[in-house]
Order: sequence, then C-alpha cells, then structure tokens
Amino acid sequence: MSEAKELQDDEREALVSIYEGDSAFKQVNSETYQYKYGEEGNKSFLLEICWTPNYPNELPTFNLETFYNRNLSRTVKDSIAAILQAEAEQWIGCGMTYTLFECLKDKLDDLLTDENCNANDGQQMIIGTANARLDPEQTNSDSDEDGGTNDGKDSKKEAKREHLTKAQKRKQWDRVDSKGNRQRGWNWVDIIKHLSQTGGKPE
Repeated sequence: MSEAKELQDDEREALVSIYEGDSAFKQVNSETYQYKYGEEGNKSFLLEICWTPNYPNELPTFNLETFYNRNLSRTVKDSIAAILQAEAEQWIGCGMTYTLFECLKDKLDDLLTDENCNANDGQQMIIGTANARLDPEQTNSDSDEDGGTNDGKDSKKEAKREHLTKAQKRKQWDRVDSKGNRQRGWNWVDIIKHLSQTGGKPE
C-alpha cells in the first residue's frame, strides 16, 4: 500500500468520525466528499472535494458546479475557489479535507450575500426578460385605467359646459356695458311688486 493510500484511509476514518450525525456532510464515495453551507434556499451552496490518486501529496479538486449551486453567481464561485486554493497549498502532504470544509464557515457572511446568491448571469437575464414581458402589459393596463379615468373626467367637463344659443348669448351680452359691467340698479328690488307679494306693515 502506497503512502498516499494510507494517508487517505486514515483521513477517511477521521472524517466519518468527526462529521457523524452532521447532515451537511456527505461521503459520495471513498474519494469524494461534500459539505453543504448556509440555509436551504438561495443563501446556501455545496462544496465537493475529490481526492486525486496522489492526494494529499497533491491538491484535491474542488467542484462547485453541482446542480445545487445553480443559483450561485460566478463571482462567489471564483471567490470560494480562490480561498480553497490558498488554504490547500499550505497543507500539501497532510490530510486537509476537514480544514478546507471548516475554513469556509468563517467566511459565510461575506460569501453568502443577497447579491451573490440571487442568481447567476443567465438566470438574471431570464428574470429580466420575464419582467420585460410583464411591463408592457402593466403599462397597457395602467394606460387603460388612466384612459378610463381621463374619459370620465372629460365627460364630466363636457357635462358642465353650457351650450348657449345665439339668442341667449346676445341676451347676456345686452346685460353688460362695453366694459363688461352690469347696468346700475340691475339687482334693485321692485318695492311695489315686493309689497304686493308680502303685504305692508299692519296699521
């Protein structure tokens, strides 16, 4: 048995013991291990570490292209890969899977932001297209509603307009002088007519 194989067997046994009962950890096979970070949903991702035949004397491979990570942006994937690469280079020759899984836990708040975990570029385009398809309909419905409101206002305005005949306009014009003022005494009360209707004071 080679030295690398012996180190792998020892590390495998240690990993199973350490993560026993941890639902986030999964052993896919004797060389592949997964760990799930964050809460179920957008703010979450899955890291898969695969051992090469010469591991740990060489770096393992890191896989973030699983279906579970479909909503993870390319930016955060690159950030995770860079963190793992820098950490792993310090541990060549030693079992490092546990260390790599744990090193990301302290950086979750920085990695799992709303901007990084909403969707990748392709999905953002799909969402944008869907919104773009909805906007014209909303615009049309809004314009229809506005149009209906405007029609109602216009009809009210039209209802308020008085359509006077020429005779009525001429009569109104005759009531004012050249300056637009009404003749003196236009609103005086006809006393005789008023008394005849109301009656005079009793003697």
